[in-house]
Amino acid sequence: MGLLSDRGLLKPIENSAIVRSVRDTASDLVMSAMNFLGVPYRLGGNSNDTGFDCSGFTRHIFESSIGLVLPRRADEQAQTAGLMSIRRDQLKPGDLVFFNTMRRTFSHVGIYVGDDKFIHAPRTGALVRIDDLNQSYWSSRFTGARRADPVTASTTLPPVR
Repeated sequence: MGLLSDRGLLKPIENSAIVRSVRDTASDLVMSAMNFLGVPYRLGGNSNDTGFDCSGFTRHIFESSIGLVLPRRADEQAQTAGLMSIRRDQLKPGDLVFFNTMRRTFSHVGIYVGDDKFIHAPRTGALVRIDDLNQSYWSSRFTGARRADPVTASTTLPPVR
């Protein structure tokens, strides 16, 4: 780090309260998402009682876990101001992952949980589940990822126009 850290005047960032808070927030978000494994898919669904579609699921998890209200549709979530675009090799638990499943970019969304896995509400007739990004179906349809900026958590983010 340099002179300040050598003299004990600057704490290493890896152990800082800010970094721990961000890590805790991401793991809380992922743990919250895991509580919904097995909930049925429902087009337009946005609750545990009635079921979820993909964007209803991510919206519910982000709002209930970190207080961040995302737009309703996957493509709007991908374009939301305050979410940072990241590469696949930069993924961390809690990041949103987007796919082209309907011949349009950002038509499906899930939450990265680590180890190349993501949790999502996949399709009619299926349940909220964990899938592998390396499966050929998902790998070939991956269109991007977004990370919530911890500073914007607990606020409503308007979509980018």
